[in-house]
Amino acid sequence: MIYNVLMRLDRILANSGIGTRSQVRDIISKGSVQVNGAVVKDASSHVSETDSITVNGVEINCQTKLYFLFDKPDGVLTAMEDKRLPCVADFIPPELISKKLSPVGRLDYHTSGLLIITNDGELSHRLQSPKYEVPKTYLATFRGIEWTEEEINTVSGGFTIRDKGYAEQIAPAELKPLEKSGDGTAQALLTLYEGKTHEVRRIFAHFEKEVTALRRIELAGIKISEDPDSCGTLRPLTDEELKKLFDATGLS
Repeated sequence: MIYNVLMRLDRILANSGIGTRSQVRDIISKGSVQVNGAVVKDASSHVSETDSITVNGVEINCQTKLYFLFDKPDGVLTAMEDKRLPCVADFIPPELISKKLSPVGRLDYHTSGLLIITNDGELSHRLQSPKYEVPKTYLATFRGIEWTEEEINTVSGGFTIRDKGYAEQIAPAELKPLEKSGDGTAQALLTLYEGKTHEVRRIFAHFEKEVTALRRIELAGIKISEDPDSCGTLRPLTDEELKKLFDATGLS
């Protein structure tokens, strides 16, 4: 929903994730901001979310609904508040905390990688709903015997797991073993279409393989680097990435 309420230019840009209010004022004073094609250097100028606003020639999404991609580090809770442990909110700029942002779904404490953060409740619901079968790909490092063709076929067809003392159905998934490393571990890509708790680790454990590191590298066609060096970064989704999420959930 887009509102036509007038807001200060520095505030609307800060709310869009461009930077802090002071950083935004500096950008504006340098003449880097245009509103409806005209350069504006006054941070107190009033604009609306329907105005065309560009920063260094790049159009800014100033809508009320915000969409970010966060590369979650290992050892961070997928939560907006925790008094004991680092959590996702620790990586969100203060000017965005009041925007009712929240992570979409969960990544385990010791799982790194792609996490969508938004205040769009409908999109969040659909991305988590098994109805839409949104694909999520994980890069798993593990110890254990190599995957056999029979095991790969079992994963692709779906199977029953009983690690919690009762029968639970695991939906069909796609498994692609990668080359074995020199330290005794191996890697594999696993694409899921549902979101059970600890599902990747449970699947590997079912076949007597221990996951030692886990990273989500793709969701609904949006990809990030396999290299965990990018962990901790937060950035707005591009229009192309947002379209992929809408297409995957039937919102386009």
